[in-house]
Amino acid sequence: MKISLVELKENEFGKVVEILGGYGLYQKLDALGIRVGVEVKKISSIAARGPVIVEVGNTKVALGYGMARRIILEKLI
Repeated sequence: MKISLVELKENEFGKVVEILGGYGLYQKLDALGIRVGVEVKKISSIAARGPVIVEVGNTKVALGYGMARRIILEKLI
């Protein structure tokens, strides 16, 4: 089941399967360690379109809502 990062619940894991954006978005996310095939864990988010905090490996990263909704994941159980 494919969902965006903003739809993932707190403390759930997902594997990045697609990034809906251009070259600039790919570059920014790649610099943060987020790329297709990488597993991420959602730590927290603010309900009203606030930042989304994820854990990639041993690093915690805060992403803006607009950027987070362009990251498509396959939810892991």
